[in-house]
Amino acid sequence: MTESGPIDRPAAGPADGTADRPLGDGTRAVRVGLPEPVKHEPTLPGPVFAAHFHLPGDPTGGYAYGRDENPTWTHLERAIGELETPDSDSDVETLVFASGMAAISAVLFSQLRAGDAVVLPDDGYQVLPLVREQLTAYGIEVRTAPTGEDAQLDVLDGAKLLWIETPSNPGLDVCDVRRLADAAHARGVLVAVDNTLATPLGQRPLELGADFAVASGTKMLTGHGDILLGYVACRDAELIASVRRWRKIVGAIPGPMEAWLAHRSLATLQLRADRQNANALALAEALRGRAEVSGLRYPGLADDPSYTIASRQMRRFGCVVSFTLPTRARAERFLEALRLVDDATSFGGVRSTAERRGRWGGDAVSGGFIRFSAGAEDTDDLVADVLRALDESAGSTG
Repeated sequence: MTESGPIDRPAAGPADGTADRPLGDGTRAVRVGLPEPVKHEPTLPGPVFAAHFHLPGDPTGGYAYGRDENPTWTHLERAIGELETPDSDSDVETLVFASGMAAISAVLFSQLRAGDAVVLPDDGYQVLPLVREQLTAYGIEVRTAPTGEDAQLDVLDGAKLLWIETPSNPGLDVCDVRRLADAAHARGVLVAVDNTLATPLGQRPLELGADFAVASGTKMLTGHGDILLGYVACRDAELIASVRRWRKIVGAIPGPMEAWLAHRSLATLQLRADRQNANALALAEALRGRAEVSGLRYPGLADDPSYTIASRQMRRFGCVVSFTLPTRARAERFLEALRLVDDATSFGGVRSTAERRGRWGGDAVSGGFIRFSAGAEDTDDLVADVLRALDESAGSTG
C-alpha cells in the first residue's frame, strides 16, 4: 500500500457566488462542493467505488488508495467546509469519517498523549463517559464540568484540549464559545466544538474561535436517518494533518455511497432546518402552558436560560426540545399515544422522533425526561398530535 500525496482538488464551483454580495444559506446549500460543469456530465458525480486507482510511476498527487482518499469524499469535504466558513477567505480543510464518534475519537486521540489533560462536558453526549474511560486508560487526565454558565473555564489550567458541546445533548444548555475559546487559547489549550445539534447553518465554531468543528452527519446535516457519517473541519494544516493520519491508521472511513448520499442531502439542509427549527419553537411554545410539563428547554425560547448566549452565537436554534413528564409511566404512555412521531433514538430527521432518554442509562435525567426532535411535518399537525397525546396519556395513574 502506498500513502497518497496531496490531492488535486476539484476547482471551486458555482457556490463561490458573485463578488458583490454573499449568497444566502439556501442558495449555498444547493451549490456547495459541486465541480465545474462539464457538458454531458452530471451536476453531482455519482459515488466512486474504488479500492485503488491507476498509479504508474512515483505515488505523488492525485488518488492512490481508497483508505486515503476518494473523489466522492473530496466533493463532500469541500461542501461541508464551505458551509462551516462561507464568509472566510482562509483555507479550511474538512475530513469525513464513518460516524460522528469516529470523528470525535479522531480529534481526541490524535491530539492527546499520556500525561496530557483534557476538559470534557459532564452533561454531553451519552458516549462521552465511555471515551473518558478509554482516555484514562491511556494515561490522560480527564476533567469534567457542566456546559452551562461556562463552567469549563474553572478547570482549564494546564489542559491540552477543551471539548465543548453546545447546545448540550440532551439537556440543551449553551456556553459562550468565543469566551471559552479566548480563555483556552490564552492558556495554550486547543478547542474543539461538537456542532452536531446546531449544524453549520445554526452555528459556526471556527468563526467563533474554535480550532476544530466536529459533528455527526448522521443527524440534521443529512436529515433522512439513512446513513452514518461524521466530519472534522479545521483551519490549521498541522492539526488537520494529525487527524488525517489518525483516520488512515484506524481506517474509520465512510463508504462512497454514504458520502454521495450525504452530499445529495445537503441541498435541502436550509429547507429542512428552517421548517424543523420553526416546528421546535412552536412545540416549545405550546408546551409552556401544560401543567404536567416541567424542565422545558429550547434555546430559541426568549425565557430559556440559554437564550441570551444562544442568540449571540447561533443563527438557528436547532430541532431538539427537551422536557420532563411527571413519571416514567406517564412518559411511556405519551410516547405510545403519538401518531405522527416515531419512538426512536437520534435526532435531526425529517420525521419527528421522541424518546424517553433515561431508557439508555448514562444521562443524568429523570425517568420522565423526553428528548423530542421536531421533523418537517406541518406545524399545526405536529403540535396538535403532541397536545392530543399529552391529553390521552393523562388518563391513567402513575
